[in-house]
Amino acid sequence: MIASPKSALIGIGGQLGIFVAMGGALLIGHIIPGIEPFTLKEAASIGIIGSSDGPTSIYTAGVLAPDLLPIITIAAYSYMALVPLIQPPIMRALTTEKERRVEMPLPKKVTRRQKIFFAFGITIATLALVPAAGSLIAMLMLGNLIRESGVTERYVRTLQNHLLNVLTLLIGVSIGATATAERILNIKTLIIICLGLVAFAFGTVGGILVAKLLCKITGGKVNPLIGNSGVSAMPMAARVSQKMGQEYNSQNHLLMHAMGPIVSSTIGSAVVAGILITLFG
Repeated sequence: MIASPKSALIGIGGQLGIFVAMGGALLIGHIIPGIEPFTLKEAASIGIIGSSDGPTSIYTAGVLAPDLLPIITIAAYSYMALVPLIQPPIMRALTTEKERRVEMPLPKKVTRRQKIFFAFGITIATLALVPAAGSLIAMLMLGNLIRESGVTERYVRTLQNHLLNVLTLLIGVSIGATATAERILNIKTLIIICLGLVAFAFGTVGGILVAKLLCKITGGKVNPLIGNSGVSAMPMAARVSQKMGQEYNSQNHLLMHAMGPIVSSTIGSAVVAGILITLFG
């Protein structure tokens, strides 16, 4: 993202799914008779599923709608795992074969100093503008800072392997323990699952449409296939971009180009979550 700042626009487009799902949650009670409408807090928590970012979904639901936390977490992580099934049909429907063949050059080299300044800059800007998103962004940037400092190899190995595995296990156990029958076995669960799919699909659509616009503006220098990475399903969405790009042009390598929008989307979804928490929390 640092090498190609315009890729941040794709991540912003990927936030479309959040607002579509949130609007759908607010309208569902008026469309389907007998269904109790979701509150603003619940609708905002459901919408964040569209960020395709598990930690952001958990954090937002924990603050705004604790009763919906188990099902929102399950929906968010389920759709992240289903990226290779959900996104390719949307990508093919919204792009032409000529666009899929667009070859992108290797990204520019980014120095360690630039990465460190970026981590500090984003964190300070978020704390100043959207304090409620500060903890999410700070943790993301702390991980980058530890990695890029060059003097904490032992911590990097621990964070990437043992600690990550322990935390993943704890999340699964704790969410599973709160997924009681009265929370899960009701019609709202099915509605949330459906709205999560809508959010994910529209997030993918938003990212691809922005990528197509950038392709036109740059004279064909941006492959619209990286638009699916406007959702922050890291790194699965980037792998889908790479695989599909290789199908149409074996000389094309989109993996790192797609990681830019994913990082942008991760930051963007955290900021959107912070705004929603500030407004409704």
